[in-house]
Amino acid sequence: MSRFLADLTPLRVSSDFRRLWAGNALSAVGSQLTLVAVSLEVYQLTQSSLHVGLLGLFAVVPLIVAGLYGGAVADHFDRRKVALASSALLWGTTAVIAIQAWAGVENVWVLYALIAVHSGAGGINQPTRGAIIPALVGVKLLPAANALNMVTFGVAMMVGPLLGGVLVATVGYAWTYTIDVVTYVAALWAIYKLPPLPVEGAPAGTGGRRRVGLSSVWEGFAFLATRGNVRMTFEIDLVAMVTAAPRALLPAIGAVMIGGGEATVGILLAASALGAFLTGLFSGPLTTIHRHGLAVYAAVVAWGVFIAGFGVVVFLARGHMPADGSASGWIWPAAAFMALAGVADSVSGVFRNTILQSATPDRLRGRLQGVFIVVVAGGPRVGEMVSGGAAAVLTEPVTLVLGGILCVVLATVLLRLRPSFVSYDARNPTP
Repeated sequence: MSRFLADLTPLRVSSDFRRLWAGNALSAVGSQLTLVAVSLEVYQLTQSSLHVGLLGLFAVVPLIVAGLYGGAVADHFDRRKVALASSALLWGTTAVIAIQAWAGVENVWVLYALIAVHSGAGGINQPTRGAIIPALVGVKLLPAANALNMVTFGVAMMVGPLLGGVLVATVGYAWTYTIDVVTYVAALWAIYKLPPLPVEGAPAGTGGRRRVGLSSVWEGFAFLATRGNVRMTFEIDLVAMVTAAPRALLPAIGAVMIGGGEATVGILLAASALGAFLTGLFSGPLTTIHRHGLAVYAAVVAWGVFIAGFGVVVFLARGHMPADGSASGWIWPAAAFMALAGVADSVSGVFRNTILQSATPDRLRGRLQGVFIVVVAGGPRVGEMVSGGAAAVLTEPVTLVLGGILCVVLATVLLRLRPSFVSYDARNPTP
């Protein structure tokens, strides 16, 4: 049984990674509490779903801009210092969110501004932390380390939203935000304890001063343009997210097809997060796989198949919703397909990130991690717009089925155009 469980070797051999992993686990749950609480507070202040939706705009735009530029910053300076400074800004912004709640400010624009700053700090922090991992565990242990990070992601996505709603209802916004402030101290401490992490081949600068401009950002894209295997990790993920993103369709599915409303949406999202958690927990076999490109392709195909299967279940559920609006029995096969889709997406994420970290020179890892953050953040948003528009014409079940099929077809076309991706071997990482 032990060979199927997550490989804990990165935690055993690197005390720095162990502290960072534990700190991130605590802070990830706390961050989810804040995201849920801010959404609820904005709705309480405005009674408008549009205003809640605007939170996504104020979060995604700074994340994309800061992700690209922040990756370049991480490639020019000691990554420990960059991670520590951006983490301190994240912590400070969360503290101000808590303070405004304790003070009873009740201004939606203050919340928008704070979320924008928080997201911008995350855009610098996330690519920097991604670029740090290879220096802590080595290239050989990257799949195991990324799988362990998937465990924390799954737990945060399952526990955070549920606990956030409960805490807001029982102790209020101020205490909920304060819990995030306290838990994030663990992440700050873990980064503070890291050794200096200078970048191999970082530019020396003029007169001892390093400057990060648009040319530094562009250098990362120039590298990506000539490295097909690394570029493929982004292209195939965009195909999966743009063609078969189900999230925007879940409210309608819960309201008029499966039934159960918001509770059904919560169950389906939790099922997807459960898939991510189980992937990390039983990731032992993943560490024995060397054909990472083929594994990514298989996972993306599985994602498309499971999303199409979810669409079939939704189609069969139509007309079986109880008269009182509660969820029908079809919720369980639907949740099963969402969990399987979560597994497929997580397997793809583990190997895509491993390829990116191992096949990219250290001097460019921050910039490529920044592009990774932009794709991960932006792809699903584009996919939600596409699926939402398609559903208005085709209905939700048909959109899911056709989107899943299109995902499989386009992923296969990409593989035909980039045959070297199939033969990519982790023992000889070729960008």
